[in-house]
Amino acid sequence: MDNDYRDGQSSVTLLQHCRRLRQESTDAERLLWRLLRNRQLIGVKFRRQHQFGPYILDFYCPERRLAIEVDGGQHAYDGMAARDAARTEYLETRGIRVLRFTNLQVSQEANAVAEAIRGALADS
Repeated sequence: MDNDYRDGQSSVTLLQHCRRLRQESTDAERLLWRLLRNRQLIGVKFRRQHQFGPYILDFYCPERRLAIEVDGGQHAYDGMAARDAARTEYLETRGIRVLRFTNLQVSQEANAVAEAIRGALADS
């Protein structure tokens, strides 16, 4: 496992939290996971609720350094928007591209979301 897999961490420090998030996935996260799992998009592996540094990423493809975040309605508030921006900046400074979709986009436009992800994977 290379050093950048979890931003230099040798172990998962938020394992119980990651497991809880997997068990309590939103409907949109479950739908997107069905599209991403088992290397269904151009043969790359995604992990869900993957710790990277101090953050837990909804979905992460280590091979292509691509994170996918599915945001609920709470992300529209100013405090969350600033936190999301800081999180994205942290990841981007470490060479990780971040795609963000809303729960509504994933639920109502799953094919378009899958195409956007496919395009990002092809670009990486």
